[in-house]
Amino acid sequence: MTQHQLKKLFEPLNIRHKVFKNRIFSTGHMAVMLQEGFPTDDMIAYHESKAKGGAALTIIEAARVHPSGNSGRPAIRAYDPRCVSGYKKLANKCHNYDCLVFGQLTHPGREMTNLEDGTLPVAYAPSASPNERFHIMPREMSEQMIDEIVTGYKISAQNLRTAGLDGIEIVASHGYLIGQFLNKNVNQRKDKYGGNFRNRYRILDQIIDAVKDGSSNEMLVGVRLSGDEKEFQGMELKGTLELIEELNKNESIDYINITAGTSAGLKGSTHIVPSMRFEQGYTLPLSQAIKDVSDKPVFVAGRINTPQLADKALRQGSADMCGMTRAIISDPEMPLKAETGRFDEIIACVGCNQACIGHMLNGQPISCIQRPETGRELTFSHLSPASKKKKILVIGGGPAGMKATAVAASRGHSVKLIEATSKLGGQVNLAERLPGRSEFGGIKTNLENILRTQDVEIKLNTEASLQLIREETPEVIILATGGKSFEPKIEGKESAHVVTAWQLLEGKANVGSRVVIADWRCDWVGLGVAELLARQGCHVRLACNGMVPGQTINQYVRDNWLGTLHKLNVETLTHLRLRGVDSDDTYFQHTLSEQPVILNDVDTLVTAFGSEATNTLEKDLRNKVQSELYVIGDALSPRSVEEAILDGLKTSAKI
Repeated sequence: MTQHQLKKLFEPLNIRHKVFKNRIFSTGHMAVMLQEGFPTDDMIAYHESKAKGGAALTIIEAARVHPSGNSGRPAIRAYDPRCVSGYKKLANKCHNYDCLVFGQLTHPGREMTNLEDGTLPVAYAPSASPNERFHIMPREMSEQMIDEIVTGYKISAQNLRTAGLDGIEIVASHGYLIGQFLNKNVNQRKDKYGGNFRNRYRILDQIIDAVKDGSSNEMLVGVRLSGDEKEFQGMELKGTLELIEELNKNESIDYINITAGTSAGLKGSTHIVPSMRFEQGYTLPLSQAIKDVSDKPVFVAGRINTPQLADKALRQGSADMCGMTRAIISDPEMPLKAETGRFDEIIACVGCNQACIGHMLNGQPISCIQRPETGRELTFSHLSPASKKKKILVIGGGPAGMKATAVAASRGHSVKLIEATSKLGGQVNLAERLPGRSEFGGIKTNLENILRTQDVEIKLNTEASLQLIREETPEVIILATGGKSFEPKIEGKESAHVVTAWQLLEGKANVGSRVVIADWRCDWVGLGVAELLARQGCHVRLACNGMVPGQTINQYVRDNWLGTLHKLNVETLTHLRLRGVDSDDTYFQHTLSEQPVILNDVDTLVTAFGSEATNTLEKDLRNKVQSELYVIGDALSPRSVEEAILDGLKTSAKI
């Protein structure tokens, strides 16, 4: 496909006097790059990279309009004039690349986590309707407080105007404060802000007026809505369409931005940043239904991760702009590459959610497992050429070795990569075989595409030995030999049918009809193997050594997967430590009570105990070879793909 076949994606869009140079934008999302509630140089560089890469619009994350909306989760305090300086620097940087900059304004209402000091907040909402996700009982807002918050929107808009932003997006999506007022199941008020639709809509009408008063006629104003909250007692599409009828009448609104999900519950929250387990572009039917009745331009986001899909959505009339946030996080240059037809060079997002929303939920700056330069622009975006060209031998063609090879070659080194097996990718080749994880294999494909553009020598089916290494005479050796399945000693194993998750995924083992999975790692492997076997008709019990299966992975991926396992009748058991096995039973110990737990009638025990380092060469290389030696990835310490690729970047950046 050439750029000419993506004509709609790169067609400018005019909204009043503003011109969007193409139809690609980055939605508002928390980057966790703030200091005392204000944008930092890291955050400015992060958004500048999107602008430089060709995005037409970047929307700055949801900023608070009132102190009552502050929590321990970092957010910009738009009501404080001290935010202006950071916003202005950010806007100026992005404007250099003809990229528009909007700011989001919001109040979380009852969707509150702990305060900065660790105590529980007083969460304010339309009514004292409890939150199911954070288990918060809010306090009903007084009319006086509502007036204060509406005024906060005006003050915040004035600050964004002073900063020189191009527009303001009002967040009425995802079950935050405005969404709580709109939802009749949450809003139980008896005054002018509750009851019928007109009353529940009143606060949004007032906020729109306040934002318009605080901004300028030069600035666009939009509203973000969840087309369907997809949660128990959540707003559904029918209610959103009723909202559109009102917004159509409001001349102050320039566009509608459609998404899905809500923060109010675990199920609905998985749609806030939908993982690879959701179909690509699955929100497009929502935006299509809304565009059919909207008089305003419609923006949409939700698993639109390729330029081809975005162009198709635009051509079929599902939206006027496509939010491709994670696609840009994965590759900020994606728009420019797509426009010039360099599709094989695009580092396509795989929807893993590990370093983007996963980091954010842990209160850490967001990044990307495939492109750790994202979020670290000030350190890694502009690597200098090597001061001295060196001969480098990379041993191991997993993600760590592939990234190290690519970065070293890009800096001018002479690099040779050897891999013992017949293909590159390492453990990614196993991970992509798990149900719902096929896109994960894109990590390998993306790295291979990068290597094809560089002058590197790759030799497969080549086992590293001291003799071979000496013959290569490398000045630098990067040992990236990865890991292997960790197999603990299991009492009684010789009398039972025991296989590892790796053997199962490699097709080297069969299982009986009644399976127990001993899941020590508590990650996607246990969840994935449980789903795989359940879909094959097995009776599956997933026994994890943690508080919940998937404990070590981000909650949006985990919670969606747990819902799937429940539908498949997988029995999930927690706090279990494997102690032994025999021909019929598996023996565990409860990690808290230390009492025995026996699971009867077991045909096969599948162990998911993670991996251990494969680095048998390291000692000999340190003692018998004079080359510089670096050990990276799982060969250094078994972790995840994210750390492996980051190791590769950091190592080759300093050679």
